[in-house]
Amino acid sequence: MNSPKTLMFAEAAEAPDAVARQLAETRAQRRRIGERLRALSPQVVMTCARGSSDHAATFAKYLIETKTGIPTASTAPSTSSVYEAKPRLDSALCLAVSQSGRSPDLLAAAEAARDAGAFVVALVNAPDSPLAALAHEAVPLCAGAERSVAATKSYIASLAAITALVAEWAQDEALAGAVEEAPASLAQAWDLDWSPLAGLLQDASSLYTIGRGIALGVAQEAALKLKETCGLHAEAFSAAEVRHGPMAIVGRDFPIAVFRQRDRTAEGVTALVEELVARGARVAVAGEAPAGAIPLPCIDSHPVIQPILQIQSFYRAANSLSLARGFDPDRPPHLRKVTETL
Repeated sequence: MNSPKTLMFAEAAEAPDAVARQLAETRAQRRRIGERLRALSPQVVMTCARGSSDHAATFAKYLIETKTGIPTASTAPSTSSVYEAKPRLDSALCLAVSQSGRSPDLLAAAEAARDAGAFVVALVNAPDSPLAALAHEAVPLCAGAERSVAATKSYIASLAAITALVAEWAQDEALAGAVEEAPASLAQAWDLDWSPLAGLLQDASSLYTIGRGIALGVAQEAALKLKETCGLHAEAFSAAEVRHGPMAIVGRDFPIAVFRQRDRTAEGVTALVEELVARGARVAVAGEAPAGAIPLPCIDSHPVIQPILQIQSFYRAANSLSLARGFDPDRPPHLRKVTETL
């Protein structure tokens, strides 16, 4: 699949090296954090993030809950930065995810969590940032400089850091082994041909992106990137929620992109795709696609790793689609690289 060399293209292509670097540099730190979390046995995990990082936090929610059984929820940073609420977080884990580590509302929320007794772990791409300084543990994403406004490699690095950390915490050897193989798999995923997705969306004005479980955060990220870089109105939904209202506007030729991993959600996602196809929707599916859907190739990997590989393939297709629709994916209108929300 040919794709012109924008910053978005070049930076997304660096994701395999970024993840390999991160895994090598944080191995001892992950072991230390895993031991601390097993000893702490937190009763709850709160995530704190904005934008693409918050989509990584959605991924973290499903992974933490399924691997450790601990309830995980996203906090609203404004409760600390605007309303000055004082949380009660003894024996809690606060997982803060950020590229820059400088947004005032994120810093206020993480600081409030730390002051309330939470163990604060920051996943941050800027190791010299204020967020890294206030966290008990600051795990570097090691993505390197990212100049395109559209975050790519830093998002994938966030997913890899979350996966590696949870694998260590839960002492899941199969998942730990799979994440070690992720750099090579990401390089393969980058070369997959997702041009049918770009073809599907070339003349679209709106669409749904769908995932379930750990893939929901990837569906959210894809929707954001289609807004940012392609001028498309995209909404992300869990496959479990589409029949609760969103189905009402699905008609003939309505475009939908589905992210599907090979786990217990797969059968239900396939059934939904079959229903959407029967309604006349044009559905592109990452992974195994039923009759009538548009298949998008996917590397066969551990189910937790599959969505990470799928978003890597998606980024290349989104870059091509952006240019084909007359946009500059590196400079979306009205946006800037670091958004400092109060």
